[in-house]
Amino acid sequence: MNIHIATTNAELAACYPVMRELRPNIGEEQFLSQVRRQERAGYRIAYVQEQDRVVAVAGFRAGESLSWGNFLYVDDLVTRSEYRSKGYGAKLLSWLKEQATIQGCEQIHLDSGAQRKDAHRFYEREGMSLIGFHFFEHLAPNKALQRDAPPAARP
Repeated sequence: MNIHIATTNAELAACYPVMRELRPNIGEEQFLSQVRRQERAGYRIAYVQEQDRVVAVAGFRAGESLSWGNFLYVDDLVTRSEYRSKGYGAKLLSWLKEQATIQGCEQIHLDSGAQRKDAHRFYEREGMSLIGFHFFEHLAPNKALQRDAPPAARP
């Protein structure tokens, strides 16, 4: 089971059907441009392929903060529904932990929806701990400003 980083448009397009299971609000047309924008801030997509089919994907990025120091953040981690419980997610998460270590990260973090109880059991089984709550509020940002500004200038 080999893990690859999606770099070409064709590789990213092959990852989309799996990512759609976790992010159904992102249309296929929007997916590639969104990923390409996020790549400017260090976002990458890793994937596991079984024969000629992508079966699991992870979107991730390295960062640094006062609270966590150097960390790897997993934005997205999903296995195609018919391939779950076959070790693909565990292999991908293990690979992400290795990548974090290679990149000098001291921690790995991710958020998971409160309703995703099966995912929570998986993360705990893989050695991760529930440490807090995530709060949010919808805002009405200036979309044109966000897309056009360089990553460092975005709010």
